[in-house]
Amino acid sequence: MAYIITEPCIGNKDTACTKVCPVDCIHTTEEENQYFIDPSVCINCDYCFRACPVNAIFHELDVPPKWRNYITKNKDFFKNEV
Repeated sequence: MAYIITEPCIGNKDTACTKVCPVDCIHTTEEENQYFIDPSVCINCDYCFRACPVNAIFHELDVPPKWRNYITKNKDFFKNEV
C-alpha cells in the first residue's frame, strides 16, 4: 500500500513532498493539476505525508471517504504512464 495525494493538492502542486521523497516516486505532468505517488515505487516512509503543507497526503487506508476516488485516480495515472 502507498500514500495517496488528494483534493487539497489540486491547483496547488506544492513541491515540498517531491523534495523529501527518498525514492523519487511523486510525479505529475503539465496537463495534470496535482501530483501522484507511484504505488510500485513508494516505500511508505511517510516523509511526503509530514512535508505536505496542505494536508493532501494520506496512507491509502486512511484516505477520508470524501476523497476515496483519488485512490483510483492515482493508480490510473501510473497505469497510463509509459
